[in-house]
Amino acid sequence: MKIDFDGLQAFVTVAELGAFNKAADKLGLTQAALTRRIQKLENYLDLKLMDRTTRHMALTPVGRDLLPKARSLVMDMASTFTQLKDASQTGKGHFTLACVPTLATSVLPLWIRQYRDRFPANRVKLVDASAYEIREAVLGQQAELGVTVQGTKHPDLEETMLFDDPLMFYCRSEHPLSNRSALTWADMNVDDLIVVSSFTGTRIVMNYQLAKKGIELQGHYEVQHHATALNLVTAGVGCAIMPATTCADGDRPGVLRIALKSPVVRRKIVLVRKKGVTLSPGAQAFNDIVLSMAHAGFRP
Repeated sequence: MKIDFDGLQAFVTVAELGAFNKAADKLGLTQAALTRRIQKLENYLDLKLMDRTTRHMALTPVGRDLLPKARSLVMDMASTFTQLKDASQTGKGHFTLACVPTLATSVLPLWIRQYRDRFPANRVKLVDASAYEIREAVLGQQAELGVTVQGTKHPDLEETMLFDDPLMFYCRSEHPLSNRSALTWADMNVDDLIVVSSFTGTRIVMNYQLAKKGIELQGHYEVQHHATALNLVTAGVGCAIMPATTCADGDRPGVLRIALKSPVVRRKIVLVRKKGVTLSPGAQAFNDIVLSMAHAGFRP
């Protein structure tokens, strides 16, 4: 069944105002156009809803029965449209975001705070996942947006570059290498090096960049997550190579970050979304905040 919303709106407006000229003014129509809407509705229903003369308009018994139901339908539809328009204009709504764990503990909170300050009523579901899992979540639409390490491009994903995240050397202040202002990869032949699993996006980027220079890195300890490596460094177990976003200067008392050179290895952080899929207002608002900060030269 095709619902004639324009006809119902015209019928309700005329019935409430009691005059075609007043109703036409309110709806921004000519009286002729308003009359055609009423007639179209009556023809569709095959019922007479109004009796009209040059001086008088009155609802028929059927029209009086229809009025409260029609008024409710029109009000519900108008309210729904208003809410949708408001959501579109103000970025209201909830969404799911997938993010690699290293950024979820450093950069992401800055973005979330900006988002919360502008849209305090919105709810964000955050999924901590690996770079591969993030792409799968966005492709499967379990998450609208993903913040991840740049990898092999997928034809169904749109990627936007956000910033470079250099790898750095982390150690405690009493470590033998802690007094150096910068280190090279040749200095990494230490017996207490902690490395992250070769299945992580960061390790894949590092191995690829180092292989081009003929450098192979071996660790004394291997862990699955950067957070574990950082905890081991904090406890004095060893040193580690991790992205700059893993931990800011001063976040962990006694833990230092030292630049790594020859070569400088960087992972690229990208914002991913599925091609051809319109973001919800909430996700679009977050997307705009992140890109605005990136374009303004934001660096962790």
